[in-house]
Amino acid sequence: MTEGRAMSDGGREENTWIRRYQPTPGADRRLVCFPHAGGSATFFRPLALALSGVVDVVAIQYPGRQDRRTDPLIDSIPRYADAVAEALADWTDLPLQFFGHSMGAILAFEVALRFQREDIMVTHLFASGRSAPSFLRTDAVHRLDDDALLKEMAALGGTDQRLLVDDELLRGALPAIRSDYKAIETYSCAPDAVLDCPVTVLTGNGDSRVSQAGAAAWSNHTTAGTRFTTFPGGHFFLSEQLPAITTLITAEPGPAPHQAAQSA
Repeated sequence: MTEGRAMSDGGREENTWIRRYQPTPGADRRLVCFPHAGGSATFFRPLALALSGVVDVVAIQYPGRQDRRTDPLIDSIPRYADAVAEALADWTDLPLQFFGHSMGAILAFEVALRFQREDIMVTHLFASGRSAPSFLRTDAVHRLDDDALLKEMAALGGTDQRLLVDDELLRGALPAIRSDYKAIETYSCAPDAVLDCPVTVLTGNGDSRVSQAGAAAWSNHTTAGTRFTTFPGGHFFLSEQLPAITTLITAEPGPAPHQAAQSA
């Protein structure tokens, strides 16, 4: 399979939103990965390969980048969540766990809420590098001019190195980056929006964008308990802490036998 292409399975049609880099037959759960603002599904390819043989991993590919560069952009988290929930409808044959980083953590939360209302099982949410949905932030990066936005991206890290060394390519990616930032920076969440699955909150000890209070507030958005794990590193600690994060995910119990049977 060519990197960046969706994979058909069991009659499942190819879907521009979904990437699966390493199918895992016999897995008892599926981990759905949601990238950060401006990110792409390939950010999670190392994690998918690391979990190969244990967990079936798929990643969400947002419009406006890579092979979806001509697709219409989305600048609203609710509209993003509606589209992703629809795209994942054919991937619910296994109990689902969600892993979202930064903007992806909020998007994963919103998709999980939608699935919960439809009685589709999401057994765990891993919320990485993001304050809780109802925690107030006043960022306005999407309003910056192009040069200032590029400076912000470089300072934050996590941008594909191929973009950073190619100014034309990077500026071509700016509309999608700006659209994602608008989506997350204009998002608001009701304090009573609550999941019924456990939430594991992952943070970097050098990430100034996620305060202790912001991380702790995730406990207000689940009835099933919250765990907190801090790793060395900044906002994109995932890239440096892949072995530890892989261990954390695999150590999380899969669905109970009766839950797995309900999803089969």
